[in-house]
Amino acid sequence: MSGDTPTNADNMASPSYRLAALDQDFLLGDSMRGVRFLMEYAKAEEALRAWGVRSTIVVFGSARIGPEGGERHARWYEEARAFGRIASERGGARVGQPGQPRDNVIATGGGPGIMGAANRGAHEAGAPSIGFNITLPHEQEPNPWSTPALTFRFHYFAMRKMHLAMRANALVVFPGGFGTFDELFEILTLRQTDKAPPIPIVLFDQAYWRSVVSFDELIAHGMIAPGDLDLFRFAEDAEEVWSCLLDGGLKPHQSIE
Repeated sequence: MSGDTPTNADNMASPSYRLAALDQDFLLGDSMRGVRFLMEYAKAEEALRAWGVRSTIVVFGSARIGPEGGERHARWYEEARAFGRIASERGGARVGQPGQPRDNVIATGGGPGIMGAANRGAHEAGAPSIGFNITLPHEQEPNPWSTPALTFRFHYFAMRKMHLAMRANALVVFPGGFGTFDELFEILTLRQTDKAPPIPIVLFDQAYWRSVVSFDELIAHGMIAPGDLDLFRFAEDAEEVWSCLLDGGLKPHQSIE
């Protein structure tokens, strides 16, 4: 009889009946980790392509450094800001012709401190810049200077690192702590092992870097070769950073033939 026919309400409400693309429980499950990894790659890639970003200059440095943090910190902040402006004005981030790619766009980890200073300098030059943020237990917020459409948030450090490295024409590293060391030594390892192209790498403030990393001791203990120190140079102000990058092979904007 018709009264004995069950309804399909339970079927309709079952998690298995949800469209896979709209099922958050499914998408956030362990089996979809690879898909989420791919999505983090594709989302940023699509936006960067839409903005014509062909290459970047990556700037690393401490999130704890600001313009009011004492004389030395203030100098680091202002030089990072000046470098962001110089690179954006001279490198090719401010293209004027439709369809022309942007080169040497400032890219940072998206947070405050040195990262915010470099994004700020690019903003003041009228150029776009990129912020590759990461979700942390103590939530990191993006600085206000990166271009909103190029401000990303990643869950996976590995994918964030990949996006930071894959378009980099150069790397500029200001003083920082564990996070800065992590990014610096990752790129140095890629260069040392020829797993990355020969891009110029500049460390800002030689006195700081030699005080916190004993490069000579690494050589003395046989942990690196003397020639490995040729993978990077030191600079003391924003103009010298730019000169080091040019000497190291950085090419300013090149139009499409």
